[in-house]
Amino acid sequence: MHLLIVSHSCATALNQEIYARIQRETGWKITLVIPDAWKDEFGNALRQESPAELKGSVIRCAVWKNGSIIFHAYRMRWRRFLRELKPDVIYMNHEPYALATAQVCHANNHSIRVPFGFYSCQNINKKYPVPFSWMESMVYRSSSFALPITDRVADVLKAKGYQGRQTVCALPLDPELYHPRLRSTPPERFPKSDSPVIGYVGRLIEPKGLRTLAAALGKVRDLDWRMVLVGTGEFQAEFEQLLTAQGVRDRIFFAGYVPHHETPRWLASMDMLVLPSETQANWEEQFGRVIPEAMACGTAVIGSDSGEIPYLIRQSEGGLIFTQRDSEHLGTMLRQLVSGPKLRRQLAENGRHWVERDISIPAVAQKMIEAFSAAAKNQQADRAQNPQSLSSSHALAQS
Repeated sequence: MHLLIVSHSCATALNQEIYARIQRETGWKITLVIPDAWKDEFGNALRQESPAELKGSVIRCAVWKNGSIIFHAYRMRWRRFLRELKPDVIYMNHEPYALATAQVCHANNHSIRVPFGFYSCQNINKKYPVPFSWMESMVYRSSSFALPITDRVADVLKAKGYQGRQTVCALPLDPELYHPRLRSTPPERFPKSDSPVIGYVGRLIEPKGLRTLAAALGKVRDLDWRMVLVGTGEFQAEFEQLLTAQGVRDRIFFAGYVPHHETPRWLASMDMLVLPSETQANWEEQFGRVIPEAMACGTAVIGSDSGEIPYLIRQSEGGLIFTQRDSEHLGTMLRQLVSGPKLRRQLAENGRHWVERDISIPAVAQKMIEAFSAAAKNQQADRAQNPQSLSSSHALAQS
């Protein structure tokens, strides 16, 4: 089988590993289309070497609106490309309402008409303005499979009218890259400390709950701890003022931007990770990739009840949950873990086991293989029952 994958996130080489695994497991031919370079959320350009198994199978393409997940589009003549490539299945690692998804879906509908599917992490039932609502509806009608990252996302797709097959596939990670053993070789800039280290990894913006975090840290200033924050954002200056007012600024180390491939050692060097995100009118925390990454590194997690955070913590039993915007509750959770090394170890063990069992690259790859195989088989069965559809597809491909 020939599988075509289109993915902006695969501009990061680590995210290509799942497809290299699928190729090793199945022997399928895989073609991966990615942006020539991609700007991440911090504005840094990503362009990395692909895994050895995929070299020669990766097509780098210039894009319009580089860095915009929803608005970017590939500068490619897709109909011609699809006719020449002749894939058996197309998987868009993009949201159904994204411009790039509509771009490839429309080209497939008007050329080779092979099974088409998409990814989604949208856990809020949002109504999008025209033309995005039109594009979303077209993708739903035209797709034979979808890979939502959680059950909650699958429910949203169903509520919005998608009637095709769904296979829940969490965002995968490699437990060999994210591993507790990395704690023995902390990053050079990681502050040396015999005290428990509280960690935060993400953008420094107000919806991430940093105001609540500052207040909670003030409530545990009687304990011995240090904190490391990885990330940048416009709320940093005000956050530092809040920490100063709480009398804890001198215990905090701001690491700034850290490339994605370097985060495992930072996560492994923390004793606990806190995610105090707060739901907004048009946003709530999605999968929270840093949660399983921390768990894989043997780090316990404290998370708010925003979006998918409590779902991940309950599934894994790898952390504690507090009520968002409640600094008293967060302070209590911090106190439990700062002063409870035994509890930290137990939560860390639970989280690591869950990652290996449920969301490691091998586990998720198997689910994806089953979804792609089912899509191809269903297409073959449909064409056997309706030869006219095959003739129509050939006519379109030649037009």
